[in-house]
Amino acid sequence: MSTSRHRRWRRKIGPVSRWLPAFARLSTVFLLIALALFVALRVAAPYLISTGFVRSGIEDALSKWTGYHAEIKGSPVLEFWPTPRITLNQITIRQPRESGDKLLGSIESLSADFSLIDALRGRTSFHEFHLVRPKLALTRDEKGLIDWSYAGLLSRAISGVRYESGAEVLDPDLDAEIGAVTVEDGTLVVTDIKSAKTYHFDSVTADIAWPRLSGAISAVVIARINGEDLKVDFASRQPLLAFAGRNAETRTSLTSNLLTAHFQGIASLSAFSGNAAVTIPDVPALLTWSGKSIPGIATLKSASLESDIMSSGNGLRFNNLSLSLNEASATGVMDLFTQPGKRAKIGGTLAFDQMNLKPFLDAFALRLAAGEAEDISAGIGGPLRALDVDVRLSARRAQMGLFELSDVGASMIVAGGEAKFDIGDSRFEGGEMTAHLEATQRDFDGGGKLQLSIRNADFAALAERLQLKGPLPLATGSLDLDLQTPKAIWTTGLADVTGKLHFWTGEGTIPGIDAAAVRTQAAEKPFFPLSAAAGGAFAFNQLNLQADFANGSAEMHDARIAGATQTLTLSGVITYQSNGLALSGSLDATDPAKAAELPLLPFFIGGSWPNPVISPVPLFGNTPQAQ
Repeated sequence: MSTSRHRRWRRKIGPVSRWLPAFARLSTVFLLIALALFVALRVAAPYLISTGFVRSGIEDALSKWTGYHAEIKGSPVLEFWPTPRITLNQITIRQPRESGDKLLGSIESLSADFSLIDALRGRTSFHEFHLVRPKLALTRDEKGLIDWSYAGLLSRAISGVRYESGAEVLDPDLDAEIGAVTVEDGTLVVTDIKSAKTYHFDSVTADIAWPRLSGAISAVVIARINGEDLKVDFASRQPLLAFAGRNAETRTSLTSNLLTAHFQGIASLSAFSGNAAVTIPDVPALLTWSGKSIPGIATLKSASLESDIMSSGNGLRFNNLSLSLNEASATGVMDLFTQPGKRAKIGGTLAFDQMNLKPFLDAFALRLAAGEAEDISAGIGGPLRALDVDVRLSARRAQMGLFELSDVGASMIVAGGEAKFDIGDSRFEGGEMTAHLEATQRDFDGGGKLQLSIRNADFAALAERLQLKGPLPLATGSLDLDLQTPKAIWTTGLADVTGKLHFWTGEGTIPGIDAAAVRTQAAEKPFFPLSAAAGGAFAFNQLNLQADFANGSAEMHDARIAGATQTLTLSGVITYQSNGLALSGSLDATDPAKAAELPLLPFFIGGSWPNPVISPVPLFGNTPQAQ
């Protein structure tokens, strides 16, 4: 059986062994012939192909591609190993004279591979372009289109491209090979007619892969603007549609030390839909780089946004929005509405688990600091002046400085010459708090007001949290505060504030005030420090205090603190910038029937908080001599 199997293998291998050497010899011959032709062409090419022929060919190719007139002043250099390549110097590209003679740019050196076979047949075709120190000057028109192609093949391809069955379609006579394009140390100047601004891009380096006009494109561009390096990655399966300002599938990202942005989806000059993400690690640094200066922005350190974004009509829709400001993160839905000649408007809802309200007040100040827009339609004043806001906020926990809130519902509204920030509902120190901040007149540089209402809050816990010193009422109570300022909110000092305060509580204590010790000290001394009567606490059943604020001081009106046996009343002026006191007060019996046991004790309080000096005031009208 084994011998039979070996015979079968020998019968199969035998024929192969006969034709294999012949195939190897034939393959070797063909390989040697191809190699000989390759070497012969490289050796003979300098004698068969003239430099002027290739030079005129690339001049015609550049003119054909751009529609501009290409002129080469430097002497070309031809290389044939390892691939045929031409290098040209001192190239200028300008509009034909009959059309205005506009200069598109210049190129210090341009090299490109060309087809040796085509050149021998009297034709030229180029690919793998390398540009050294090109300088381009482009114009972006009011529709957002750039004049980088005047009337050449690229322009005709952009105009003739079609969108059919979900794909980019280009007629064969408009199609052409491109290959790879690299740019080294370029300069780009773009003049935007609509905004009347000019943008300068220096040290431009690019690596572009675009096999054919009808094919996909991928590009990486690095440029320096205002001293900062920016990297742009762009890819599209429908580049001609994108360059024509029509809907096209694109993927774009921008990377720098100041900003990172990414978009993937379908975009055009007038509409787009996809996913976008933006991260700003240092907001003040970005504003400084862009030439902006906004008061109160220093505390807004970082910001990021990620959302499904879609344009519709005159606006943008942000779905599944994730927004972060400093350590505060939120999710929600936002809308941006734009109308010609009117302010753009941002509206929506953001929900936080926990947040810091300070960055939102800083963002509020961004719009406050913008100033009044004199002419929105003319674009005067920048983007902040042309932006209105209507945003609803909610948070399970929120912090505003040293204050902590929970279950917060708030809103921020900025429209025209008025801005409002409202906390419509929140839990505060076991009670409830509402607040209203408003700024008006000449777009907020004319002043503003603050209204604050607190109900049934634990002011003892608040005093401990704020680490307040001195004898203060510790109780559960309520507060109404109404303040105004004639100056811009971000420049207002304590001396600029005017307004009213009303504070009332139920049962509580004032530590550091012993009513009995006050009476004892008053009977023995003409004046004494409050600390001399600080051995106990004044227990009260009810407190009611009203005050007016003006010129850096508070004027207290008949503050009444009623205890079980005695009542303390106070009135006068507190200079809160220097903690100075000038108050008149009295202690008397809460029950008039006990007036003989606890006679009226008037006194004056002067000095500074938290240890002022008390001076008893004689009752001349009630002396025995007067009777």
